[in-house]
Amino acid sequence: MNQIWLNKNDILENITIEKLVFWGKWFARLKHSNPDLDGRVIFVTGWAIPGTVANLRIIKKKKAFLETQIVDIVKKSDIEIAHPTNKYGMSGGWKWINIPYNEQLKIKQEQVVESFKSIEKKIVEVENEQYIFKNLFLPIQGSPIIDWYRNKIEFSYWKYISYKNSIEQHFNLGFHKQWEFSKVEDMQWSPLIDEVQNEIFREIKKYTKTLWLPVYDQMRQEWFFRHLLIRKTYFTDEMMILLSFNPEYFVKNIKLDKSEKLNLIKDFLIWLVQKYPIIKSIYFSHNPNKADVCIWDLELIYGLPTIKEKILDLTFNISPTSFFQTNSVGAEKLYSIVLDFAKWKKMNNPSQPSFNYKGRSKTFGEMTVLDLYGGTGTIWMIFAKSWAKEVVSVELVTSASQDWEQNAKLNDLKNISFVNAKVENFLELYLNEWKKADLLVIDPPRAWMHPDALPNVLKFGTNQIIYVSCDPSTLVRDLWYILHNSDYKIEKIQAMDMFPHTHHIENVVSLIKN
Repeated sequence: MNQIWLNKNDILENITIEKLVFWGKWFARLKHSNPDLDGRVIFVTGWAIPGTVANLRIIKKKKAFLETQIVDIVKKSDIEIAHPTNKYGMSGGWKWINIPYNEQLKIKQEQVVESFKSIEKKIVEVENEQYIFKNLFLPIQGSPIIDWYRNKIEFSYWKYISYKNSIEQHFNLGFHKQWEFSKVEDMQWSPLIDEVQNEIFREIKKYTKTLWLPVYDQMRQEWFFRHLLIRKTYFTDEMMILLSFNPEYFVKNIKLDKSEKLNLIKDFLIWLVQKYPIIKSIYFSHNPNKADVCIWDLELIYGLPTIKEKILDLTFNISPTSFFQTNSVGAEKLYSIVLDFAKWKKMNNPSQPSFNYKGRSKTFGEMTVLDLYGGTGTIWMIFAKSWAKEVVSVELVTSASQDWEQNAKLNDLKNISFVNAKVENFLELYLNEWKKADLLVIDPPRAWMHPDALPNVLKFGTNQIIYVSCDPSTLVRDLWYILHNSDYKIEKIQAMDMFPHTHHIENVVSLIKN
């Protein structure tokens, strides 16, 4: 690397990856003979782990850093060990599978601490001088299950034809290849799901291939088979199958008998129930949508419209459209952390006040919890059952609010109010009606809270805010605003790994009044 300056598309050779920073990107530093370039920060996109030596292509040049993409691996990291059962490399949501799990947890904990360093000065300013920044971080909690932990998985039917490379793959069913969305790896097995799910996946793949119906071509936006979705609950052992296809295929192929073909598929899927009684629900998704989505016009062809799962002694109905944590055992652990973070005593000791802060106390039967971005309602149901007098849950997505009502009735919870609205709009109206809350629980989507919501969050003046986030970088942006515009301080931070073999990480943060 003798050139004085660097340009887009230049190759940086033999760069050592140091650590994971944010959004799944890696951090490295440039070693260069030019002192103006030596030590330049490099952000890296692509599969790597600390200690990997790689050649990188520059994709963006910034004043303070370079954005790059991995071209090839020169030397594997010393911590990389081949997973004993994985057959398909790093594709399909398990690109960290060759990293020993204890090392995965170390990398994720370091990433969380690294993310918070951008607001370290403000945190220290809020705390007293003796407070040590690292004391905020509790040890990361790992997933109770490392492999086969997903309760929902979605496979894509795909074809890939390249006459240039002499490739003709007419019936692939699997996952999109890492960094190559136009290709789907043809698979017989996935390490994300258990053997029963894998058996059923193989059975359906084998049968659908015998029908001589072509898989959907996303580029040409035509042909038939599109997706296969399998849900299997961990605690109740119930399964839902959803097969997505393009119904317009038969419009262009009028010689084929649509009813005959669909009945053959239907009969086969229902026959599977005899072999696998755990199958409780089967759907067709009639999907002419041009976007690569699985769920469109749903038709229940067998069984019940929902399957059930249990989390912390609560029962949840799960429909094809339900958002539900894909790691049931991990979810139970995550929500236990949220409940433990709340500064109230449990119902088994009702003689003691639930909260005592600067002389103010409330018993468990007096508290109002405001749950923002309620999703399918797991968090608010836990608080409603545990000790809250009332839980108000706010969620924009209509289908999620419909799930709320069903799940509340299913668990005989009457101390809940549902609001189907944008959080930023709801908060202002709620405050204008002089309504209050004792605890705010915030669990926003990955993109973070809407900026208009944050000022109103602070107007409540609750003794505690519990913030649950799946993205450390967006979490820190919101916390920066809260710390700069209020007297809240961060009490503690708990990282929880819900997604082994990926870079994703959940965080629970407790904020209390200073």
